[in-house]
Amino acid sequence: MDKKTKIILSLVALLVAGVIGFLLYTMRQQKLESKQMLELAEMDKLEMENEYEQFAMQYNEMKMQINNDSLVAQLEIEQKRTEELLEELRRVKSSDAAEIMRLKKELATLREVLRSYVLQIDSLNRMNEALERENTNLKTQNEQARRHISNLSTENESLSDKVAIASQLDATGIYAVGHNKKGKAAKKIKDVKKFVIGFSIARNVTTSTGIRSIYVRITTPTGDVLTKGGTFAYENRQLEYSIRKDIEYTGEEQSVTVYWDVAEALSAGNYRVDIFADGHNIGTTHFTFEK
Repeated sequence: MDKKTKIILSLVALLVAGVIGFLLYTMRQQKLESKQMLELAEMDKLEMENEYEQFAMQYNEMKMQINNDSLVAQLEIEQKRTEELLEELRRVKSSDAAEIMRLKKELATLREVLRSYVLQIDSLNRMNEALERENTNLKTQNEQARRHISNLSTENESLSDKVAIASQLDATGIYAVGHNKKGKAAKKIKDVKKFVIGFSIARNVTTSTGIRSIYVRITTPTGDVLTKGGTFAYENRQLEYSIRKDIEYTGEEQSVTVYWDVAEALSAGNYRVDIFADGHNIGTTHFTFEK
């Protein structure tokens, strides 16, 4: 074998070794990305299951607090529907993004329905309180009124807990796009200079008004969070966030837009955006960029 042939064979061997090394590195990165995305999806699914379970329990509690047969029948229908959706969620795999998104929308609808019943029952209790106040001048009913007011106090404490859950904010109409340096929409990740994320905070008459902190968390295809180091409390731990925006919430629907300036090299693939407020994940979306 002459010297030229040996050199060629050596170069071929180096090239083959380089290709194998690159393929092994790519496979490891894809496996890591998949594992991290699956962990986030599993957390999201568990939180949804907890909310479905809480809603079903609250319907059961409300049925025992009222004597209106028609209203009890309506609550039984909603409780059954909630339990059926919970079973669907338990059967769905965390990786099935389409089904998870559908059941999250169903959850938002259930929350609105629950709020309406909480307000309706609260209104009935207020009417009962008014009747009790009118009857305080009747000596024969004084003792009965005192007992009823005591019961209402206990029921109102329970309703306060339910209102706290019903008062959770919802982010709707979420979108996320990348803009190039001219402010135009970009399809390729190498052209993206800024992420633009928009959504609406839905109308909620049961929640308190005032300053609310909204946290937006952008997760890259590699599982990294785009962050400047800030954190917020979520489920007894601290999560990094990408963007924080404080809004003056009035209870009416409110549009919010936030921006992230891209200052680092990013990879193509599927990005995830999670929106948090008051310690709850109030909305999620995904967007994809080409290489």
